[in-house]
Amino acid sequence: MILNDSHTHLDEYPSTELPGILDRARDAGVGLIVCAGTTVESSRACVELAGSYDAFVAGVGIHPMEARQPVDDETYSALRGMAAGNPRVVCISEIGLDFLPESPPRDVQDQVFRAQIRLARELKLPIIFHSRESHPEVLRTLREERAHEVGAVMHYFQADRATAQEAIDAGFHISLARPLLRLPDLQEVARDIPLESIVLETDAAPQPFKKYRRNWTEPRHVRDVAEKLAELKGITVEEVAQTTTANLTRLLDRS
Repeated sequence: MILNDSHTHLDEYPSTELPGILDRARDAGVGLIVCAGTTVESSRACVELAGSYDAFVAGVGIHPMEARQPVDDETYSALRGMAAGNPRVVCISEIGLDFLPESPPRDVQDQVFRAQIRLARELKLPIIFHSRESHPEVLRTLREERAHEVGAVMHYFQADRATAQEAIDAGFHISLARPLLRLPDLQEVARDIPLESIVLETDAAPQPFKKYRRNWTEPRHVRDVAEKLAELKGITVEEVAQTTTANLTRLLDRS
């Protein structure tokens, strides 16, 4: 059984932690791990990790919470230069819109998001996108910029059935993470989503707010998500692993 983790921020960990994280992931049956950038600098770190560890591949992108100035030619070229012709860069991520009160100005976020969708289309790379308090605007922007041409994943999904269906109808996948273990409403939605439209992730990153290091989310926890999804759908965890892994593989190999 092989599972994949479609979204992490393992570049934020000290390098000394990574061998142990990878060992625990392998023990849980996790193979491929996507490291997603949030700035130009962290994107570069993710690319370096993908070049150093066979299990890692990279996404490059600017997170909406980091979108405090427009993407100019220099920034676009920097992202493009990391991704173009590099087989270890498999997606444009983490990009999107975030409408929390403390988020950057919406017009700047919009420009940054659209520029990166256009980069994805130029390079024929799929998109793994962030959406918080912004689902209608995110999905509309993806449609307007023809993101269906490269494919996309709605990262860390916690929305309702109608939003899931809108994303699926647009040709996108839904990514489920550990909230599936504790949110009854999300469990109901996940039960109804076709398995062929689902990928799995952890969004793993350092979590110093948790009392014990052993409780920090890591790629190994994608197995817990797979087991819960199998329980909800009344199928085996092997079937969940096989299908969700195939879904992500097809998406990342579509170029």
